[in-house]
Amino acid sequence: MGDPIYVEITIDAPLDRLWTLTQVPQEHQRWDLRFSRIDYLPRESEDEPQRFTYQTRLGLGVTIAGTGRSVGNREVNGERVSSLWFGSDDRRSLIREGSGYWKYIPTERSVRFVTLYDYRTRFGILGEYLDDLLFRPLMGWATAWSFDRLRLWLERGIDPGLSAARTVVNAIARLSLALCWAWQGFVPKLLTEHPREQALVEAALPPWVRAHGLSLVAVAGLVEVALALALLVFWSRRWPYLATLLVLVVVTLPALVSSPGLFVEPFNPTSLSVAMVGLSLCGLVACRHLPSARRCLRRKPEERR
Repeated sequence: MGDPIYVEITIDAPLDRLWTLTQVPQEHQRWDLRFSRIDYLPRESEDEPQRFTYQTRLGLGVTIAGTGRSVGNREVNGERVSSLWFGSDDRRSLIREGSGYWKYIPTERSVRFVTLYDYRTRFGILGEYLDDLLFRPLMGWATAWSFDRLRLWLERGIDPGLSAARTVVNAIARLSLALCWAWQGFVPKLLTEHPREQALVEAALPPWVRAHGLSLVAVAGLVEVALALALLVFWSRRWPYLATLLVLVVVTLPALVSSPGLFVEPFNPTSLSVAMVGLSLCGLVACRHLPSARRCLRRKPEERR
């Protein structure tokens, strides 16, 4: 069994508001990526533990269901702790059962929101191996990403649904642009040195450097591959989008002026450049205030010393 999952984030918001968004099922399911639906079950008295059901959509019509119960809530010296047990009888669920807590620690101007939980898996040694290799790191990331989405909701008023939509748009724009840059830089320039690429480079260059066109084709290819890597490595940064726009302007406009015939052929730089400009602008709009798991602490305080 792997180490328990620990996630901590500091949120500049009132404790009561944070408590509501994490304890009311209809609010909780809006920001927590791990749950698609949470429902409280009726109970006969206030002294009875609160039981609930949950669902997690995995895609392609697959939904994992489970149950849980609140073990208890307590408050000591202004700090609140909510403990729970959870489990699933669904044979498709890697998680058999687990337990954990949420801790709310007020500071002078904010709240430290902390969770720690652990679980037992199905499928014997294979289940433990899959959990250590893939599932537990994914659960830790999903918890941290969700905590930051909650922070954005409380601090900046960004609805969790909007955060998710921006994340998807940013991912589509980055992956598409990275694929375009990698393909255009590696295949026609570095791998084959296609004659058309030579023509485009010569068209974009001033006359006094056209004699060096062959070597500059390779340089242009390396720059494009570097841009592809930057878009993937600096996932939440805006500057790779701005660099993409700058390179497209620097390359396309001179070629359009010096060799306009290149832009009326069946497949030409215009269509590709327009599409890449559009993706870059979409990415620039979407990547502001994105949730990020990196904003959370992932080790307990005693382990960080």
